Amino acid sequence: MQRAPDANMTWAEWFHGRRALITGGLGFIGSNLARRLVALGAQVRIVDAALPGSGANPHNLDGLEHQVEAWRADLRNGEVVTAMLIGQDVLFNLAAQVGHLASMEDPVTDLAINASCQLAIVEACRRVAPEIRVVHTATRQFYGRTSGEPTDETHPIAPVDYNGVSKRAGELYHLVAHQVYGLRATSLRLTNTYGPRMRCRDGRQTFLGEWVRCLLKDEPLLVYGDGMQVRDLNHVDDVVTALLATAASSDTIGQAYNLGGREPIRLVDLAGLMIGLAGRGRIAHVPFPGARRRIEIGDYLGDYTRIATTIGWQPTIDLRAGLRGTLDFFETQREHYL
Repeated sequence: MQRAPDANMTWAEWFHGRRALITGGLGFIGSNLARRLVALGAQVRIVDAALPGSGANPHNLDGLEHQVEAWRADLRNGEVVTAMLIGQDVLFNLAAQVGHLASMEDPVTDLAINASCQLAIVEACRRVAPEIRVVHTATRQFYGRTSGEPTDETHPIAPVDYNGVSKRAGELYHLVAHQVYGLRATSLRLTNTYGPRMRCRDGRQTFLGEWVRCLLKDEPLLVYGDGMQVRDLNHVDDVVTALLATAASSDTIGQAYNLGGREPIRLVDLAGLMIGLAGRGRIAHVPFPGARRRIEIGDYLGDYTRIATTIGWQPTIDLRAGLRGTLDFFETQREHYL
């Protein structure tokens, strides 16, 4: 069990009755987080602009319509940013543009969402909610190309796309605000996250979602190059646990932490595993498109020793079981996600 701020309280108990705000709450991770918070007895408010191409999906909150307060609003509106924070105890700041190719195609929007909006949120916290606990989600993307060995938080920052640049700026606004103003913020650097409610209509946010769609529509899984690149994956339930345990711990304030998977796997083997679990499908090897090749990072393994040492978090969900559950979810919910 992860350590909580009060020795007499678990981190799960810490959330009972607390007012929790989730930006990007209609999206993949945000909606799964909202469900867990409701189950823990928190009062949940979500804010999401539901921009085209994002992971926002109204069906992500099926069954929670009367248990969460949902605002459809754009965080590029400063009045919204101020209003949403009033009265809140915890902010899970998940709002982001996460598409790597999209960041190269429309860098101005990428910058506005991942950097300018983040600065506006940080400044609004200082003005109207100075005691709020903030957990921000960042990305392993700003490490760029690594050696293939497990990457810890001391690795040089060397992004290969604009998304890595903007996401790093967003993280720094939170961490610098802690250093200068005492903002009670933490940043988690996520790796490939998968599970129920991820965007599957295309590969804008995750190749895993696109592969799920291809399996369910009897289309080949496109593997770029030889597929020998190694990745680590986190099931969304493990990511939600990390978010909650981090927020409930005062030991993590002012810090940034990597998450990471328990079973690194080559992409071609991952495709084969998914085909085996689905009982159908095939792999099609295709050359890297030029735009993708220019921003390809190669192997990546996240070293999560630091967060494990601080609060005891580690991934628990077996990859095979997690993928099986993910495929089952989308099989029954395909009309809402494909």
